[in-house]
Amino acid sequence: MNKSVIALLLSLSAPAFAATQRVTLSIPGMTCGACPITVRTALDRVPGVERVAIAVAKKEVTVTYDNAKASPQALLRATKDAGYPARVVPAAAAASGAAR
Repeated sequence: MNKSVIALLLSLSAPAFAATQRVTLSIPGMTCGACPITVRTALDRVPGVERVAIAVAKKEVTVTYDNAKASPQALLRATKDAGYPARVVPAAAAASGAAR
């Protein structure tokens, strides 16, 4: 076999290493007591989600997930599909909010 074909086959068979990631989502539509329950349920159903922490007063959700199974786009889609459009909070803003 050609060396480049072997290298290609090896690269395709190499395991992908997953990393735990964290993202904060701003969900302005969380306005009632039932909203966080619906949002949590939607996010928990996304494969790879490990933890969902909700800050009701700030209308934010911090999600810890396995980046080999989930992505911020999948999380945003889950909240939108549940009726709660969201946006990703930039990491610097999320970090400064956590320091309060």
